Amino acid sequence: MIIEYVGVKEINGSLVVIDGVKGVSYEEIVDIRLDSGTVRQGRIVQIEGDRIVVQVFEGTRDVSLENTTTRLTGHPMEMPLSPEIVGRILNGSGKPIDGLGDIYPVTKRDINGTAINPVSRIYPRNFINTGISSIDTLSTLIRGQKLPIFSGSGMKHNELAVQIVRQAKITGADENNFGVVFAAMGVKNDVADYFKKSFEEAGVMQHVTMLLNLSNDPIIERTLTPRCALTVAEYLAFELNMHILVIMTDMTSYAEALREFSSSKGEIPGRKGYPGYLYSDLASMYERAGMIKGSTGSLTQIPILTMPNDDITHPVPDLTGYITEGQIVLDRGLQNQGIYPPVNVLPSLSRLMKDGIGEGFTRADHPSLSNQLFASYAKVIDARSLASVIGEEELSETDKKYIEFGRQFENTFVNQGFDENRDISQSLDLGWKLLSTLPRTELDRVDDELLDKYYGK
Repeated sequence: MIIEYVGVKEINGSLVVIDGVKGVSYEEIVDIRLDSGTVRQGRIVQIEGDRIVVQVFEGTRDVSLENTTTRLTGHPMEMPLSPEIVGRILNGSGKPIDGLGDIYPVTKRDINGTAINPVSRIYPRNFINTGISSIDTLSTLIRGQKLPIFSGSGMKHNELAVQIVRQAKITGADENNFGVVFAAMGVKNDVADYFKKSFEEAGVMQHVTMLLNLSNDPIIERTLTPRCALTVAEYLAFELNMHILVIMTDMTSYAEALREFSSSKGEIPGRKGYPGYLYSDLASMYERAGMIKGSTGSLTQIPILTMPNDDITHPVPDLTGYITEGQIVLDRGLQNQGIYPPVNVLPSLSRLMKDGIGEGFTRADHPSLSNQLFASYAKVIDARSLASVIGEEELSETDKKYIEFGRQFENTFVNQGFDENRDISQSLDLGWKLLSTLPRTELDRVDDELLDKYYGK
């Protein structure tokens, strides 16, 4: 039996309070009918005895305390899913906005999902080729991994996201079974248009599903967007056996929406005003990435987040770093030098790359080359520090070679064109070409067999 409740007790921002409600459940969806006949949706976010707090998605403007009718649906928010969702553009709550009509669902799934049971996980092995040397060679993205990009306000993370969507591919028999779910949260209209136009012009829209939450959309929708995106990705990956890459930008916008929502509920704030459950909230989304037994598909995540004031200890990047398997860090100093993508390779790492590179995956020399490039670039930083004290002219010949190696490494290896797509062999060969500018005796992370084969070639 469907029960309707007339009137609300109080209204606070996007929240309405209703008394005398029985038999409800947390996260249940409700329909709210206004005096004008307009129906808005909301979800139950708090239950105290027979009092419930409902979060209204479209806001509470024109909601009346007396004549508003609330109807319980008996289920949480669900996402309609079918294979035709690939290539579509949706709003932040999963409704089509591309003018191509509704999606006729084959099934519906609760957007809240669950983290993958560790017992059901398959260890990630194969890599995803992004066509970007600094990522593919030194912080390799593995299928089923969650690898965030730490950026800063005004940096080129949007361009990097577009380039990854355009160029990302997998090799082998499954290469035609690859797709991307792209979720943008709190972006301006011109940025949303840039994303759509870039994907259409590159001809990749047919394997991309986009969810766009604009900056002038309700913040409530922003808290739903990543969960809707991950629900789509889980369906494609684990029911249709596709290999799905999920890119979510910007997770800081999501966290700020969560902070605003938490504040309106009157919850006690934690660090910098964020709710105390921010860690578990982020983990509930990040841990939906992986590969599971019984499915040949995979779900890989690249969450992008901007660090306020470029502070990597800020709660959002700090907690993200605890949950995910590495990070790619963008550096403002490199961007100011005109280097794109401005990836700072030393603080960047991929904790799963060791098991997804090498013979049978990329190339046999990849692990040794990666280690040597890291070690050599670390010595470049030491040489630059010394040069800032005594001057470059006073450095030893070896240190001068490292200074020159650092310049070439940043200008030819890290730096590449927005339209430049390098396969893994090109990136590895370029790495060897750079290492060959250093004395052979300095290459102590590579065995003689590999040096004989690649050094100076």
